[in-house]
Amino acid sequence: MPNPRSFTEYVGGRFYNELCDAVTDVIEEKQDALDLNLRNVHTIDSIEVTDVEVKHVWVNDLPGMEIEFDVAVCAELYVHERDYHYDESETAYKWFMVSFRGDLEKELDDVTVTGKDIYNGKGRYQNPLDDALVPVIKPEQLEKVAEQFLRDYYPKALLQPMWLEPTELAGELGLKVIRKRITKDGDIFGRIFFYDAVTEIYDPDQDKMMKKKARAKMILVDPEAAYQNNIGALNNTIVHECVHWGLHRKAFMLEHLYNKELTQIGCVVRGGIAGNKKDSTDWMEWQANALAPRIQMPKEMFKKRVDTLISKFRRELGEYDIVDIIQPIIEQLTIDFGVSRTAAKLRLIDIGYDEAIGAFNYVDGRYVQPHKATPGFLQKNQTFSISARDATILAWTNPFLKSVLEEGRYVYVDSHYVVDHPRYLEVDASGKLVLTHYARNHMDECALVFDLSIQSGEGERYHTECFLNRDKASTVVFNVGFSNGLQNSTNIEKQRKAVAAQLMSENQLIASLTDDYIDSLEKAVKWRSEVEGERITAVEIGKRAGINEATVRRALNGDKNSKTETLVLICLALHLPYKASHKIIDNSPSPLVLRDTNHQWYDFALQHLYAKTVEEVKDGNW
Repeated sequence: MPNPRSFTEYVGGRFYNELCDAVTDVIEEKQDALDLNLRNVHTIDSIEVTDVEVKHVWVNDLPGMEIEFDVAVCAELYVHERDYHYDESETAYKWFMVSFRGDLEKELDDVTVTGKDIYNGKGRYQNPLDDALVPVIKPEQLEKVAEQFLRDYYPKALLQPMWLEPTELAGELGLKVIRKRITKDGDIFGRIFFYDAVTEIYDPDQDKMMKKKARAKMILVDPEAAYQNNIGALNNTIVHECVHWGLHRKAFMLEHLYNKELTQIGCVVRGGIAGNKKDSTDWMEWQANALAPRIQMPKEMFKKRVDTLISKFRRELGEYDIVDIIQPIIEQLTIDFGVSRTAAKLRLIDIGYDEAIGAFNYVDGRYVQPHKATPGFLQKNQTFSISARDATILAWTNPFLKSVLEEGRYVYVDSHYVVDHPRYLEVDASGKLVLTHYARNHMDECALVFDLSIQSGEGERYHTECFLNRDKASTVVFNVGFSNGLQNSTNIEKQRKAVAAQLMSENQLIASLTDDYIDSLEKAVKWRSEVEGERITAVEIGKRAGINEATVRRALNGDKNSKTETLVLICLALHLPYKASHKIIDNSPSPLVLRDTNHQWYDFALQHLYAKTVEEVKDGNW
């Protein structure tokens, strides 16, 4: 679809004569009320309209393809005075309002003037269209618009929770759905044809684009693109195109008035209308994206089904907290309403279930356990979950984060930086360090917050609604920045009190260490033995670190040939706080050299993963 046209410009060109005639009529009827502020002419003999300039057009949406529109014009007037003594004239300017009504299906050939007057204020319409004839819909109006769409075309979806059959909806709009490959690479997931046309579609048998006839009112859907992309699940794609037909035909007709060869709208997989990045066209795609799931999952019926599922899974699974049953709820909703998991998840967030934010997330290709915070705590572009790569980079480049982490109170667990305390962390049956049930229900109390911004992937308007929903299939790449998450929390004192005892023990160890790394290692082994309540031997350290006993003994005895990696593994096996590890290794014969990439990773592990087992660190299972 070409760059969106201006209806204001169209009116100024198409209806120039009608505007001049209407202004002339007003002048004849209301000459005494014109108040032209003339300087030279004292008694007006005649007024001639020499030009009109359209200043603004306000458009109101009417049923079918009709519209009404108010046109504010500034008229250039030639004012003349003649008497027995002299002949005087001057030019004046005055604003007028002219109202029209017409049918776009008839290309406005039937337009009539419904009102004309001196301008006294802008037009005020109930169903406004913008200058490209795209409906003006505010975010807070989306639910109402979706409900009205259903009342008009699929009212039974408002009576009970149900799977909206998209081909049936298309039929109610007089549309026919055809499933065909559109392009080889699947970058266009749907096309809707407003007129008969010859189009090109991909023929997989011949592996090339072929010309085919397409009929008006046909929705062409690429099932390959639909199934393979989050934004284009097949049912959503068809409903998406139905929204274009129901809401955007008038915008399309304006384009058609300029370009008779225009026949279709093609929607690309990554958002936006193919070949166009103008604002009005972006809004058309935003509206279709935002309304399609609301039409498939109307608010009241969706809430009704969610309430039923909460009761069902609480009873069946023996769990009460919603965060513990949010996953089966989402899975069932995808079946009940015929939508994608992402769509069901986002809809739950829309209606107030923030627990869905932390469900079915994947970071570094691994599944992140469901988690939640106090409703409203996170902004739409914030998250608790970041990748190990981002964690490493931020730990080095963000001074505030670096200072926070160097205090040793946070560890990197399950893609989160979490307060290192038994209230928030525990070892599961397999020996892996994980978040406690309490932590997953109170992330704002124990985890750092990070800002997200889009680096690449789908259009930004779409993803402002799903920043926190990084599903496994998502192609979006995010930039992550630390947002001083501690300062956002209302529970800092609670955190500090909870970890005070542990910090005291760690600080006592750190304070006792000397520049003699052999002495410091001995103290570290003794400290870990006291913490665990039993003596930690070289054999046990070797077992935990994955190295042989002899290597451990040589390192503990100050062997100058001990490798940096060996010392790192011993510190990790002893779960030493970062400052203790740093002190020991820096004073050893094999200190960290941070310009070495491997040593940068050693430092990251010592600083952020020391609470994990060495096996977990080596496996990357964090």
